Amino acid sequence: MMDRRQTLRSILILLAGIFVFSSNFSFGQGNYNTASIPKDGNMYINPEFGKDINSGTKESPLQSLHEAARRINQANGKGAITIFLSEGIYSLNATVTFHPVNWWFSQTDRLTIQAEVLPDDAEWNPAKMPVIVSTMPLNFKPYGNEDPFKGASYGIQIETSHVTIQGLRVLGTPIHEKPAEGFVRRNYPIVREGRNLDDLRITQCLFIGDRHAIPNHVAILASGHGVVVDHCVFYNVKDAVVYWFSDRPAERCEMHHNLVVGNYGAAVWTWSAAEDFKYYNNIVASANIFWVLNKDEQASFKLSNSLLIGYNELVNKGGGPHNFGVKADPKKLKFGTDVIIKKEGKVEIEEDQTKRNYLHLKPGTLGSNLGAGLFTK
Repeated sequence: MMDRRQTLRSILILLAGIFVFSSNFSFGQGNYNTASIPKDGNMYINPEFGKDINSGTKESPLQSLHEAARRINQANGKGAITIFLSEGIYSLNATVTFHPVNWWFSQTDRLTIQAEVLPDDAEWNPAKMPVIVSTMPLNFKPYGNEDPFKGASYGIQIETSHVTIQGLRVLGTPIHEKPAEGFVRRNYPIVREGRNLDDLRITQCLFIGDRHAIPNHVAILASGHGVVVDHCVFYNVKDAVVYWFSDRPAERCEMHHNLVVGNYGAAVWTWSAAEDFKYYNNIVASANIFWVLNKDEQASFKLSNSLLIGYNELVNKGGGPHNFGVKADPKKLKFGTDVIIKKEGKVEIEEDQTKRNYLHLKPGTLGSNLGAGLFTK
């Protein structure tokens, strides 16, 4: 009898230990620490030294954006959360979706995804930017529909309001973009599908592509309202910014202090933007098409204090992944007297990778007075 009691006691102790272990870890997603959000709201990621079983503090960073998104999506509460990315390469083998159901952000208490060192910091240089590259299969179904062009992927997908993305170096995906007639294989590095979402700011990010090696199809594809893109550089991407769909004409959208060089699609697509759209202090150079309007061509837009130099087409309407639509009424773009437009020409770009202003306009050259680029001061 005593042996049986001791055996039963040993089994109960073992079961208790298993219960304690399982209460500290959740299964199905791997053995992850359930302490989801650090108390100060700051989560740190280091792709080289972090681990996804860590707490996510500066001293104990996570390894992946996927784990940061998982924790935020499962968290309960409200308040600001900032994800700090250290320098390094972040290879996304699946879409990273931020879609919290029970965590609430506001205009002042935001979700921020940012580099640990930002371009305006004294110790910043281009090599310190976290690098985002998409390596996932191209089997995404936009809005749940089959892709008619046989291959799409999303990189970072934002499906909540009040979000800032700052200081990242964002590449495309290493694919062959057009394998056959009618096919367009493409990656969208930053996406928001929600037509009624609001307040997305993308700032101080560097988007780079190469149509032959790592196409960056549409750097920013964003639906909804309050989409603000500022102080970004788009270098050799296909399309820079697409203001996509919304539940009504998208209000409070802006594009300012951006440098777009060598786009082989169009620099700006205002499919959803309302007429309060603000476009100023931007430079677009060596462009295929400058601007694409919605196919109904109803809205007009005012442009100020900007430079457009070297382009094939000024303004089109309609289009999509497979084409750029047809020529539109150029009077739909209202150019201020401070907008310089030159059909031929180019800007002078700093290509020395050791320079702080790498891939920016050289000081003292045409357009350098407009403040377009990563720096706000």
